[in-house]
Amino acid sequence: MPFVVEAGQGRTIQGPAGGPLEFKARGEQTGGSLLVLENIIAPGEGPPLHSHAEHDEAWYIIEGNLRFKLGNETRSAPPGSFVFVPRGTHHCFQNVADESARILVIFSPAGMESFFDDFASLPEGPIDLGVYGEIAGRAGMTVVGPPLADSEPA
Repeated sequence: MPFVVEAGQGRTIQGPAGGPLEFKARGEQTGGSLLVLENIIAPGEGPPLHSHAEHDEAWYIIEGNLRFKLGNETRSAPPGSFVFVPRGTHHCFQNVADESARILVIFSPAGMESFFDDFASLPEGPIDLGVYGEIAGRAGMTVVGPPLADSEPA
């Protein structure tokens, strides 16, 4: 069934990269075809290096300046950039600006909702990489290395 989610009208939770995450479309709304979310990424933040066995992932950079590790390549992604990562590809990103970034994230098919829901239920404070990996694993995501800020400091 078609639907519209206006700005600020999606369910908002704490995201895994230092800012809020707003669901625009979840699998139960799209017949499992995709998950779409808007995410605020705090300066210097980003996920650890990981891959998805069953999900393609894409980003549209609305505000901010990110850099991505895509396999063995590191690329810059300023506002207006689109980034696509096919399933099975090791990847991560980092906000390299002094202010928060705002990105649109798309997973196809849907299925990563549980990772974001589980992450948001953790207590505030630094997250242990082992706990991150455990939550990720339950959603079909494999953590294979540290965040880009640790592996390749800007």
